Amino acid sequence: MPGRAEGGIRARFAPILALALFAAALPAHAASKGEVEKMFRAWIDKDLWPAAQKTGVSEKTFRAAMEGVTLNWDLPDLVPPGSKPRKEQSQSQAEFSSPGAYFSEKRLQGLAGRGSSLAKTHAATLRKVEQRFGVPGEIVVAIWGRESGFGSAKIPYSAVEVLATKAFMSTRKDMFRKELIAALHIVDGGDRTVAQLKGSWAGALGQPQFMPTSFLQYAVDFDGDGVRDIWGSVPDSLASIANYLAKKGWQAGRGWGYEVTIPAGVSCAQEGPDLEKPISAWASTGITRVSGKGFSSGEAKASGMMLVPAGTHGPEFIVTPNFYVLKEYNNSDLYALFIGNLADRIAYGSGPFRGEWGDVGKMLRSDVLAMQKALVAKGYDVGKVDGLPGYKTRRSLGDWQAKAGLAPTCYPDASLKSKLR
Repeated sequence: MPGRAEGGIRARFAPILALALFAAALPAHAASKGEVEKMFRAWIDKDLWPAAQKTGVSEKTFRAAMEGVTLNWDLPDLVPPGSKPRKEQSQSQAEFSSPGAYFSEKRLQGLAGRGSSLAKTHAATLRKVEQRFGVPGEIVVAIWGRESGFGSAKIPYSAVEVLATKAFMSTRKDMFRKELIAALHIVDGGDRTVAQLKGSWAGALGQPQFMPTSFLQYAVDFDGDGVRDIWGSVPDSLASIANYLAKKGWQAGRGWGYEVTIPAGVSCAQEGPDLEKPISAWASTGITRVSGKGFSSGEAKASGMMLVPAGTHGPEFIVTPNFYVLKEYNNSDLYALFIGNLADRIAYGSGPFRGEWGDVGKMLRSDVLAMQKALVAKGYDVGKVDGLPGYKTRRSLGDWQAKAGLAPTCYPDASLKSKLR
């Protein structure tokens, strides 16, 4: 979801553990729940109201919205006054595996089947959406399916309650306070009443799973009823997703990318959005589409980037700038690939990626972190040193492998643990 706060709909089961985690995090000297609720009411008056008033929220809307709001103690990642944030799972315990686990074939097939049917049902709307925003219908439908099961997912929470709780006592209070004030502007603008403003446990709204700030910027009234209804209106939901992508730079007439075969003599250490070049230049190195088709003359002249999310241990791609627009919805290579693959299934009836996701061996995040630190010590830019191999880590690893006389794989695996120190 745009402005994703906690991982959105797919993390809907997280609150089940929240009470147990809260009890473990709350020290004996912490304030009682009753005392915290009193602090919350004082915070609403002394902190939240002045901040909301400065942005133009009317006092009538504010008082009506916040009257009777209580803290939702079932939410995850709460840090009540007097307690400390729960420590993340130790990287020495967190498992690290191939990205292939992200691409559940059963789930993709289910989404593709339903998505294909709905694409036909809403074909007229999708044509109008593409005419206006330039985003293909299959891309819009794929995001709709991934985010909220095409609007079927239950979104039961009061967004004001969730956002107020997290703005008062979470690990990212400032961000949630901004989103809470944006939610009040939605009510002030008449698109929703407080009771109608339903969201996920992370505060994401409606079928596109927009955070409130994204709703204010990108939500669209496409059915002409004067209200931007991303909860109950399919046309509004589809157009809002397309508008988001268009405003983020979607290039009309281009897809997201192509699965390709990269010859053994072409280094995998050339990936990343900062190393784009004409697709014809990639093709001249021997890179070919797995479909056997050539690149069209228009695409050959346009820019593309190498993407190897699992190095040589998985499928390989040449992606367009639109791939990185998909990442604006959720900043993850795997998310964008999931959307791209699902969209292709919906539009063309295609199947899984042809390349196999390989086994990288028994690994922990701490192993990857150690490799990142070793690469940094050798002068490489690995991006964020966090135990997760982004494209800068992958290509730095490939460069190091080549210089060390090893065949570049551009991905951490168990065989490298003893070699890269």
